[in-house]
Amino acid sequence: MSLRRRLVTAVAGVAALAVALSGCLYAQIPPIAPGNGASLAPQTDGVPAELLPYYGQTLDWEECGTGFDCTRVTVPRDYADPSVGELELAVVRHRATSGEPIGSLLTNPGGPGAAGVSLMKQALSVLVDDRLTDAYDVIGFDPRGVGESTAVTCYDPPQLDAYLYDIPPGARGSEEREAALDQRASEFAQACEARSDGILPYITTDNSARDMDVLRAVLGDPQLNYLGFSYGTFLGATYAGLFPERVGRMVLDGGIDPSVSGTDTSLRQAVGFENSLRAFMADCLDTNECPFAGSVDDAMSDLSALLARVDARPIPAADGRQLGGDSLMTAITAALYSEESWPYLRAALSDARDGRADVAFQLADFYNGRIGDEYDGNTMEAFVAYNCMDYPDEGTDADLAALQQKLDAQAPIVAPYWAGAGDPCASWPVPPTGVREPITAPGSPPIVVIGTTGDPATPYDGAVSLASQLEQGVLVTNVGEGHLGYNKGNACVTDAVDDYLINGTIPEDGLRCG
Repeated sequence: MSLRRRLVTAVAGVAALAVALSGCLYAQIPPIAPGNGASLAPQTDGVPAELLPYYGQTLDWEECGTGFDCTRVTVPRDYADPSVGELELAVVRHRATSGEPIGSLLTNPGGPGAAGVSLMKQALSVLVDDRLTDAYDVIGFDPRGVGESTAVTCYDPPQLDAYLYDIPPGARGSEEREAALDQRASEFAQACEARSDGILPYITTDNSARDMDVLRAVLGDPQLNYLGFSYGTFLGATYAGLFPERVGRMVLDGGIDPSVSGTDTSLRQAVGFENSLRAFMADCLDTNECPFAGSVDDAMSDLSALLARVDARPIPAADGRQLGGDSLMTAITAALYSEESWPYLRAALSDARDGRADVAFQLADFYNGRIGDEYDGNTMEAFVAYNCMDYPDEGTDADLAALQQKLDAQAPIVAPYWAGAGDPCASWPVPPTGVREPITAPGSPPIVVIGTTGDPATPYDGAVSLASQLEQGVLVTNVGEGHLGYNKGNACVTDAVDDYLINGTIPEDGLRCG
């Protein structure tokens, strides 16, 4: 079995230091030149001749909601060989409410696989605050393979339901169950190949970062101003590594360490969710609605028993689905993204204890993007496609066994439901092209990296490492629980980001917002 375990997070919750040059120098960066990207000429300096048709295209904006315009941008499938074919990107713009934008601000909400177009149109205020919508033309886009762009397609909703929720035969860890999971994953990979019109080899973060440079150019911006969340930090850092001289003001919230292997990333996330689960339990035990009692250790032990019981005897929901241990863990994971979801987790665990499954399925469905009997886009399918291409093969069954031992020791409650059989990347029709290595972006201006101390999905250590790798990394620490820090209620973090993106004021490296 190939060991290519992936990032567990599906979407963002929306969803070191400068040594070569001092922060004082960059604090003097002048304001961005005024101008509306729609009216500026494409910025094509230094672009290879074979890519000029893409960089030089003009945009046809159409109104698609109050304050919003939409367009489509053509990009090559393969930047190394544009003759292979083309893809289309769906793009949305919210015009600056001031009427005088200082430029364009490109955003990515995470994933990989989160659709930026629908999120911006439905919940712009969740993505950015009023200061940024006043100052910038805020740009959302669906990356290649995602949503309204040329998209990865694998399953229709009933098939995706079966893939995500059906309980395989046999006991957990048995050869029968492992074989069934591997077969399910292989069939999923085959379906993605059959239904995605040959685009799977080109669904990579490297290509998506190159797409962002095309977007920068056709929007008329000489440099890319960018706000990326969760996976969007890896996308932004990849852009900075490719085009450091074209980076403008960049903020990466929920930093992912680009040098860490898929195995280590999986372990770090499992430990992150385990720690977040303990924080939830401490809070839960102080309420009257908690289904557990005693110490945090007692409650964690009782939760482990509940998961095992549900796994052995699944609970039927009103719609006929069966809640097993995996789906209950998905529900738990979903709720740990934000403290605001903790009351729902208390309710879900209370219900599961009493033999009811509906609240847990509501949380699991939210995580998987399932609304009614349909799915809101193709987030889960694109998530797999990106990760299968971005993360290289890492080892054998022995390596997977070693990972499981570490999981059991460091994240004992989460571990049984984390790694194992059923990885579609083991059967992916094309080999991965990504590498895991530090990104330094020499020559870029300061890049602000935000880490949240209790973030389960993108653990704090990843932000610390990313900021230290970037030659002009500036670390801002959000002390708290949940995923991400910007626009989450901590004015210290939000003001630091806004002041940088709007005025060019560099936060103090190491700023700690408690």
